Amino acid sequence: MTHHRLSAPGAPAEARLLLVEDDEVIRNTVRMLLERYGFTVATAADGLTGLEVFRETDPDLLLLDVMLPDLDGIGLCRRVREFSLAPILMMSARGDTLDVVSGLEAGADDYVVKPCESAVLVARIRSLLRRASFSPDTVAGRDGTAGDTDGTTVTFGDLTIDTRGMEVRRDGRTLALTPTELRMLLEFAASPGVVLERRTLLSRVWDHAWHGDTRVVDLHVQRLRAKIGAERIETVRGFGYKLRR
Repeated sequence: MTHHRLSAPGAPAEARLLLVEDDEVIRNTVRMLLERYGFTVATAADGLTGLEVFRETDPDLLLLDVMLPDLDGIGLCRRVREFSLAPILMMSARGDTLDVVSGLEAGADDYVVKPCESAVLVARIRSLLRRASFSPDTVAGRDGTAGDTDGTTVTFGDLTIDTRGMEVRRDGRTLALTPTELRMLLEFAASPGVVLERRTLLSRVWDHAWHGDTRVVDLHVQRLRAKIGAERIETVRGFGYKLRR
């Protein structure tokens, strides 16, 4: 599985994007908008072509509509997640709960509802790209939790986080975490045993507390639990989540 890293961290506007949208007017409008912000944008009009172009170009971020011919956005998202951890931003014309939940469960990192303001769309893309290139020197526990002697490895039971190599292992097996899942785990690891509210995680991980939709947090916690162990992250009803020591 591809572990994505931007070629130019700190300069997300230089990233290569793939836009998959069947509406020609919307596709061209969004492409021109993103190009004005300095992005390089490849496009596809259906899901199967989008999958082919993704494999050929290996973009830094995938932006796709939910409703696509041949292979819909949910299916495309699942297929991409079989071999890539690149950030995925889904667009939904309806914003229905089913669209949002299905997209996030399929492996998307975030979503926007069409029509979307240009500034919001670009901000979401830049946030995802920053997350993909996120590489902290250490995850020093805020409560004094110690890692190994050089401070680059933190261990919680069978879970080991190598903050220098940006790898997570469970029982010695390397886990394939998306940039969003990794960033969320790092937030938990920095404050083990401390309850993190959903809006705190939304602000720290997604950088967009203004939207106010915490479903994205809940769905990513579910995905993270499936990989690191359901018992590792505890739900504190009415407040949020915490990583068990």
